[in-house]
Amino acid sequence: REEPNPRDFRAGRDNRGGASGGGSGSGGSRGREWEKRKWADLPPIQKNFYVESKATRSMSRHPIPNPICKFEDAFQPYPELMKNIRRAWPIILQGIDLIGVAQTGTGKTLSYLMLGFIHLNNQPVSREERNGPGMLVLAPTRELALQVEAECSKYSYKGLKSICIYGGGNRDRQIRDITKGVDIIIATPGQLNDLQMNKFVTLQSVTYLVLDEADKMLDLGFEHQIMKILLDVRPDRQTIMTSATWPDTIRQLAQSYLKEPMIVYVGTLDLVAVNTVKQIVIVTTEEEKRSLIQEFLESLSPQDKVLIFVSRKLVADDLSSDLGIQGIPVQSLHGDREQHDREQALEDFKIGQVKILIATDLASRGLDVNDVTHVYNYDFPRNIKEYAHRVGRTGRAGKTGISITLMTQNDWKIATELIKILQRANQSVPKDLITMAEQ
Repeated sequence: REEPNPRDFRAGRDNRGGASGGGSGSGGSRGREWEKRKWADLPPIQKNFYVESKATRSMSRHPIPNPICKFEDAFQPYPELMKNIRRAWPIILQGIDLIGVAQTGTGKTLSYLMLGFIHLNNQPVSREERNGPGMLVLAPTRELALQVEAECSKYSYKGLKSICIYGGGNRDRQIRDITKGVDIIIATPGQLNDLQMNKFVTLQSVTYLVLDEADKMLDLGFEHQIMKILLDVRPDRQTIMTSATWPDTIRQLAQSYLKEPMIVYVGTLDLVAVNTVKQIVIVTTEEEKRSLIQEFLESLSPQDKVLIFVSRKLVADDLSSDLGIQGIPVQSLHGDREQHDREQALEDFKIGQVKILIATDLASRGLDVNDVTHVYNYDFPRNIKEYAHRVGRTGRAGKTGISITLMTQNDWKIATELIKILQRANQSVPKDLITMAEQ
């Protein structure tokens, strides 16, 4: 198929809302002058840390950076970092804005964090003089923000300090931690915008920005907060944006906030759930769901770990209560639970204290548990995109997995799209599903 243009937005100009949104006549001119004065006194940034190895240089040349075949080719000037990580992108090292279109579980978090460490540590202005964070990661949910923070904390590179800011956390403690001095902020847009508007955090020192799972942030309605946050981040920063999908809304976001970005696709743009997962679809009735999941749970081995997705919080509580009465250890994860309880539920599931986690779509992204053997879609998700993300919770990190999906006649609208996904992933399509689509 036709290869995408590696610089989709070469002709697009920078557009950051009212402060920099062009326009003709004196209004646009005044806006540009205001923006110029706003950022006039900033210290310089260094963004290009790439030293091309002899092996990479010997390849035939392309309009985009030659690919790196060995990790040493990227990190030979940074031997300390090689001890921590053996993965990187030559694009980010050169200070080029990047869009990574990839399913979750492909290692993108580690990639942008490690390159961010290099960026922060090699700026012309020292961390002491910077007077504020140099790196900002925006994430759609508390769970994903905490997961990124956990990854960040594993790699104590040059003493860089990080903090996670999210709604439902201890706001006073978050403010205290910021005032003590921090290099990296990982945040959900709503909470960060609140602290920004109340002057508890300054973002003008940020030179490395990550918009992680941007499609999910837009789905959750965070576009307005993102716009207000980025008005205070210097325009010559380096920006990394990740997204599991590539719809028009994400293209527009990229045009607004990235400058001549390169796009890296991991896998395909088609919404195909990962091929390491066997996908089973059962067409049934609402009344039969309980007996089907009961049979499934009784068939599990002690080594299995199951993520059960439901559509509503009430269903999650009802199901977990039923299983608890039967003596089956289970945890639940949904938006009405206190933040401490949600974190405990995730931790119990990760360490294997419980083998079954019942969750709403809150957990369909950012849930990084590599040993989930089964995903059970008790209720079908609201759209086909969420189906792919749910299925992607198993079959991670080189392992295989099984997803089981219950469908009723109420889900008929999605049947045709689901058939296409199953066919592209070489999965069997039940006759009942074909009948549902035809009807």
